Amino acid sequence: MTEGSDDAKDIEKLYEYGERLNEVKDKSQHAEDYENIIKAAKCSSVKARQLAAQLIPRFFKYFPGLSVNAVDAHLDLCEAEELGIRVQAIRGLPLFCKDTPEHLSKIVDILAQLLTAEENVERDAVHKALLSLLRQDAKASLTALFKHIESVDEQITDENLRERTLLFIRDKVFPLKSELLKPSEQMERHITDLIKKSLQDVTGAEFKMFMDFLKSLGMFGEKAPRERIQELIEIIESQADLDAQFNVTDGDHIDRLISCLYMALPFFERGASNSKFFNYLNKHIFPVFDKLPEERKVDLLKNLAESSPYTSPQDSRQVLPAVVLLLKKTMPRRKAGEEMNFTYVECLLYAFHHLAHKAPNATNSLCGYKIVTGQPSDRLGEDFSEQYKDFSERLNCVEDLARATMKKLNQGMVEHNKALAAAVSDEAKASIKIQKQNTTTGLRTCNNILVMTQPLHSKTPSFIGDKRIDLSWKETLKPSATSTAAAAAGKRPGAQNGAGNNPSKKGRGGGGTQNQPSNRAFDGLPYGGRNVEGRGRGRSGRRRGRGRGFR
Repeated sequence: MTEGSDDAKDIEKLYEYGERLNEVKDKSQHAEDYENIIKAAKCSSVKARQLAAQLIPRFFKYFPGLSVNAVDAHLDLCEAEELGIRVQAIRGLPLFCKDTPEHLSKIVDILAQLLTAEENVERDAVHKALLSLLRQDAKASLTALFKHIESVDEQITDENLRERTLLFIRDKVFPLKSELLKPSEQMERHITDLIKKSLQDVTGAEFKMFMDFLKSLGMFGEKAPRERIQELIEIIESQADLDAQFNVTDGDHIDRLISCLYMALPFFERGASNSKFFNYLNKHIFPVFDKLPEERKVDLLKNLAESSPYTSPQDSRQVLPAVVLLLKKTMPRRKAGEEMNFTYVECLLYAFHHLAHKAPNATNSLCGYKIVTGQPSDRLGEDFSEQYKDFSERLNCVEDLARATMKKLNQGMVEHNKALAAAVSDEAKASIKIQKQNTTTGLRTCNNILVMTQPLHSKTPSFIGDKRIDLSWKETLKPSATSTAAAAAGKRPGAQNGAGNNPSKKGRGGGGTQNQPSNRAFDGLPYGGRNVEGRGRGRSGRRRGRGRGFR
């Protein structure tokens, strides 16, 4: 008898077993037929094994006593050399759970391991099978999936499997949240808890992905109570390692701290507390600020400035001494021989105004002011005239430098316009436009400095505590014909590159370069800021040793 006829006989028998099981009411009386179907998973015929891959899950629920053998045989089919058999077996896996949901977690676990398949058709079958089980029982399926991305002590999981699972969750599960997360309150809490467990060891990009998803959930939406928003802040605080000792040589920690502080800004605006961040900055970062890498300093100060409007009066009072000290280090007392970084000064003046607005009399001992609140902390009986003289001289020096720099920048803008008019190639025009943008940013920086220094000459200054100052690196949307038309049409105007920054700049906190080249406008000018550009770095991570990607 030929091999072909043997194959035909095997297939014929399988059809006979299947038809008999399909027709009889009491299928349990025909366990031998199902056993023969299971045995067919090991036969040599490809078509017979493909047919077995269809029949094993179809009748699985009727023979609980054979469940272990049936699943084992089917898993062998999932690992067959032939692609057609593997795909057929994968498609049948969800059927094991259709009427026997107790097997669902195990089957999801098996399918997750098959996400590493290289063949597109095979991986597509895995995706569809997983989505089928997610629709059947989202809670159990998500729990099983997330086990492949959670950190468990020092154990090293299969990195390829972990990455594929993350991609599946990001690309297939998250977009279906409105369909899968029902009832919403219970399921949104469940997936939030799963995500929180998974954040022990993640890259910067992974952390941003999870945070973006959490922000999209209804439980953290616009109407969410303050305690819910604070929960997000606590997640970010944990990622920033605010309970850890700070080592100035630990570049990974510096990057995470800066990126997490930036990521927290929208939640500060929604009422969450920035107290833990500011206490950490005050205790660990400000004392060693001079030792930080140059490219990190500007990012840190920008985050400090943007966070300062949301600081409590108590925290403002505690942080002000460190901010004033940094201001004095940054603002030269005399123009001769000292360098000034204009962006640093803009950041620190902005933070100073907002912190002083919350705790005005704290500036009496720091800057020699005479602000009266009626509290003992006014310290009006003490002589702080030297502090006032020192601070005033530094303000005068900064203003002189800012005015002189604005004059040079305006002259440079004229030259840029001439060069742009004469430029021929698109590359040359693009380069000049970037120079113009940087010059515009420099002018905005200088103008902001002058606006913020002027009120500070008074013995009883009025501190700026509102949003009237548009920080130079922040995007400013002004009404125009285009934006008005867009608003009328119900569309948002296209985003512009903020404050004359490089158009290729990536947002902070998302794994891209944070530092914006605003100081380029000051290159070559007396007392100009350093040209500081962020450098992307692969950091060694914790446990897994992955580059954390927080730059």
